[in-house]
Amino acid sequence: MKVLIVDDEPDVRSLVRSALQYARVPLEAIEAADAEEALAAVAAARPDIIVLDLALPARDGFSVLEELRRTSDLPVIVLTARGLEHDKIRGLELGADDYMTKPFSPRELLARIETVLRRTTRPRGESPRGVIEAGPLRIDIGGRRVFLSGEEVRLTRTEFDLLAELAARRGEALPHETLLEKVWGPEYRGENHYLKVYIGRLRDKLEDDASEPRLIVNVRGVGYRLNAP
Repeated sequence: MKVLIVDDEPDVRSLVRSALQYARVPLEAIEAADAEEALAAVAAARPDIIVLDLALPARDGFSVLEELRRTSDLPVIVLTARGLEHDKIRGLELGADDYMTKPFSPRELLARIETVLRRTTRPRGESPRGVIEAGPLRIDIGGRRVFLSGEEVRLTRTEFDLLAELAARRGEALPHETLLEKVWGPEYRGENHYLKVYIGRLRDKLEDDASEPRLIVNVRGVGYRLNAP
């Protein structure tokens, strides 16, 4: 599997490349120093995951992520400077799958890479088949397609997985911890901000008014519920 490392600092790219040597499965490193190189590498090398620094020269990592998400749900882990909480949230809002704060532990970054790859490359046979009808939603689990009032809605891989979990138990209040463990993995059980951001992304795409949600609603002190007749 191929990991595209996008960072303008050679030392950081070297650190990530060295960490990949200890992966459980072989991981090939591809490198890019700026946004243009990164986008060219995505097209030419077809990586399986990207480690993307947000503070790139000339054109930042946010613009790379925005461009990727117009056409692709390629897994992305963003790198942010310590203390820039707004950068982390914005990265998730733009569709990043995870983030790491600089300076970072190479071992922890490798663990995050392996977790995201495991989550996003599960064989289709592991997923249930069939169609879930939930109010105006029609969710084709096997085909990983979503229709709202007959119109197809494009979701990223993580957005789809989260919606499918909510839809499978529609009408029930699902705790934050349950959703985080099912969609992201057991090591993310306390990372409520991931869930908050991705619920917001789903509401933007599925609700008539995301500020007054009627389909995906908060259950105070518990988590979220998908309302459906």
